[in-house]
Amino acid sequence: MSSEGMAGLADLVINGATVVTDRAQFSASIAIKDGKIWSIGDEAGMPASLESLDARGLYVLPGAIDVHVHFREPGFTHKETWETGTASAAMGGVTTVFEMPNTKPPTGTLPALQLKLQAAKKAYVDFGIYGLLAEDNIDQLEALIDGGVAAFKCFMGNTFGNLPSPPTGAMLEGFEIIAQHGYRISLHAETASIMARREKKLKEAGRHDPLAHLAARPPVVAVEAVSRAAVLAEWTGARIHILHVSSADELRPLRDAKLRGVDITAETAPHYLLFDEKAYSDHGSVIRVNPPVRELHHQEALWRALADRTIDMIATDHAPHSAAEKHADDIWCADCGFSGVETQMPLMLTQVANGRLSIQDYVRLTSTAPAQAFGLYPLKGALLPGSDADIVVVDLARQDVVRSERLQSIGSTTPFEATPVTGLPVHTLVRGRFVMKDRTLVTESRGHGRSVRRIQNMPPASPRNVEHTIAAVTRSVPAKSG
Repeated sequence: MSSEGMAGLADLVINGATVVTDRAQFSASIAIKDGKIWSIGDEAGMPASLESLDARGLYVLPGAIDVHVHFREPGFTHKETWETGTASAAMGGVTTVFEMPNTKPPTGTLPALQLKLQAAKKAYVDFGIYGLLAEDNIDQLEALIDGGVAAFKCFMGNTFGNLPSPPTGAMLEGFEIIAQHGYRISLHAETASIMARREKKLKEAGRHDPLAHLAARPPVVAVEAVSRAAVLAEWTGARIHILHVSSADELRPLRDAKLRGVDITAETAPHYLLFDEKAYSDHGSVIRVNPPVRELHHQEALWRALADRTIDMIATDHAPHSAAEKHADDIWCADCGFSGVETQMPLMLTQVANGRLSIQDYVRLTSTAPAQAFGLYPLKGALLPGSDADIVVVDLARQDVVRSERLQSIGSTTPFEATPVTGLPVHTLVRGRFVMKDRTLVTESRGHGRSVRRIQNMPPASPRNVEHTIAAVTRSVPAKSG
């Protein structure tokens, strides 16, 4: 075939599917060329292609974007690696992940970022890397931006890696710097000092049972932290994102901040939507996660907050550990978190099947909203001509059961073990290339993933009170009078 003829060929045409966006669903075919969506329309109008996929009876969605994963490399590769974590994402219909900085070394300097970018060359899916915002790396924030981070993460509460929570003064200074560039700051919004004191008192009282973890982290720790972060964001003009919203109580300061015009988004996770306090007796130490799974009335409030858009998106907080690290009679000895990037889609599509969500809601919560919040839309999170061909083809009727031993993650322990699901991703494409096909990982696509950066189609940065920043007030020293 001549080069002229090849120029008119699509690389792949997906025929016969129901295409789903955050606003509509309709029957159509999709042509893909050079990693982009080329055209969407009737099958009869599709161009000739090198390959075709018959997707009759299936649904085509924009790939999920999980803005909260921990792939543990470098430093903790017995828990997860970039290869296994992104393989798990590919199997779960996730085409872009944002990876957290609590590795070893933490991603708080340019050399540490470069080390992680090197490790990420094994990725199956596209990725953004979080830079750390801590007290001891304020002078590194702009170097991290120049080096290619996609966003920042600030730990207001303790989690794996024991990174110290920065004092409010350091948070403010960090917000001042990052606000000038428009990058979003994701926050583990729990107040460290409250939790540390309560955990100490609980241990002294002999509490080592699973529910002691819940008692150490009452909703007030999130209420205080969300409120404080929102005030700092309002003052500086920083964009912020509240991670793993777990309680009804923190919805009030979240709503209040949105009403005040703060650029604040929020996520929750499947384990907060599907478990309640009974999980501590059913699953013991396996359910230990930060923040904790809470009582049933919190779960119900979270569902309402998804419906009224107080909570913008669903992420997973994929946080794998070895089986030995998750199982302990003493709750304080069990590591916090569990695998989630591969199970999110089946679990939430089950809620679609149960009528709890519409399929358009699911697309909005897991793809469109994350892309918009982190500056990737419409390159990602959309099924539009010119968008990246990040596509998941799902069978909404296919039934399965979650089994730890079948997950790609090294730390595959999950409290969802043996949970029946309805709805599975069948094919996953990242920039037009299959990374999972017919429920099988395409190992030849290892290394296909590439780094994404924010700044695509967001409003310009709008820092506020710049005359009061640390940089401004220390720039010059007034001359002494007299």
